Amino acid sequence: MDLNSILTDIQENWWLYCLLPVVAAMIGYGTKIAAIRMMFEPLEFVGFRPFFGWQGVVPARAQAMAEIACDTLTRDLLKPEDLFDRLDPARVAEEIEQPLLEMVEDITREVAASYQPGLWESLPERVRGMLIRRVQADAPRMIEGLMSDIRNNLDRVVDLKHMVVTNLTRDKVLLNRIFQDMGAEEFRFIRNSGIYFGFAIGCVQAVVWALTHNPWVMPVFGGLTGWLTDWLALKLIFEPRDEKRVFGLFRWQGLFHKRRDEVAVDYGTLIANEILTPANISEAILSGPMSDRLFDMVQKHVQKTVDDQAGIARPLVVFRIGSRNYQDMKRSVAEGVMHRMPEALKHVEEYATDAMDLKNNLIEKIKLLSDEDFEGLLRPIFKQDEWKLIAVGAVLGFLVGELQVQIMLSH
Repeated sequence: MDLNSILTDIQENWWLYCLLPVVAAMIGYGTKIAAIRMMFEPLEFVGFRPFFGWQGVVPARAQAMAEIACDTLTRDLLKPEDLFDRLDPARVAEEIEQPLLEMVEDITREVAASYQPGLWESLPERVRGMLIRRVQADAPRMIEGLMSDIRNNLDRVVDLKHMVVTNLTRDKVLLNRIFQDMGAEEFRFIRNSGIYFGFAIGCVQAVVWALTHNPWVMPVFGGLTGWLTDWLALKLIFEPRDEKRVFGLFRWQGLFHKRRDEVAVDYGTLIANEILTPANISEAILSGPMSDRLFDMVQKHVQKTVDDQAGIARPLVVFRIGSRNYQDMKRSVAEGVMHRMPEALKHVEEYATDAMDLKNNLIEKIKLLSDEDFEGLLRPIFKQDEWKLIAVGAVLGFLVGELQVQIMLSH
């Protein structure tokens, strides 16, 4: 085409040429929204397995993603001793004193009635009350001893990683929230970058179309817009790690690294409030893979308490109910304690939250992470099937570009 033809075409179709950068910007923005949503939605697979359908990248790899989220948390940020060294065993016993006293009374009645039917009821109320009070008086000491025993054997009773991974794998919405909340600004940047990068590429697209009228220009540039803007946005999020001057004109630092302090607050708050709560920690200890070891500790302390309280009457008790029944009785007491422990520990949650101060503890440690470890909090979700997300952006851009061709050729 000669220059006059080109100018005539532009004059006659000026509004279409003006529209090209706008459409390219919309392609960039739309493909970014699609790519981000595909990272987290849907929670479950939709379509026909194995090839026709989709599940969000994070939910589809919930186990792996939970382990990724947990690795830095349990390796560099938090150790079990960080949780328990701040708890005072005497204060714990004090916090659960009232439910503990009620628990001891119930267990004493149930076990006594079970192993010697009629005997407990036949005892005078004064004698029964005296026996219960003796056991109750020793219960706080038992709790303190148990707490000290747990603290000295944390690796035997607390599997922090299993707790975090189990909770996140079970709750995919929460797993998504970790990455979405932590990377909210980065995802906003990705979406908006599609507009700017797309508009710039659209301007080039308009020039090339005016010069060539080649039907491949639109779809190729549409695909390029979808692919290049995805790739470039991801690069700008994490690189460079340290602030540098770009083209000698302005300074730039990877957005995620620049927001370290803000990310530390968001991440520390979410982990402390949603995952490493006293309730979740208690559940992990009482019903996790190491709970049998905790029961052994409880049984040891309960048996000692029962033997101490039996005192000089122990031979008589053993004679009355039998040696085997006496041992079974002590085990039943331990089982009763374990069964009622979750309810009793609810009374400790407020004190434990204040004492452990996990939120501030995590925030300070996140700020001290190396650049590589800090980047590892968010970067892994982009590495998982990143090529698919970029490819989807390219395909969508290509299809919209083909639609542009048809519009241009029809005028």
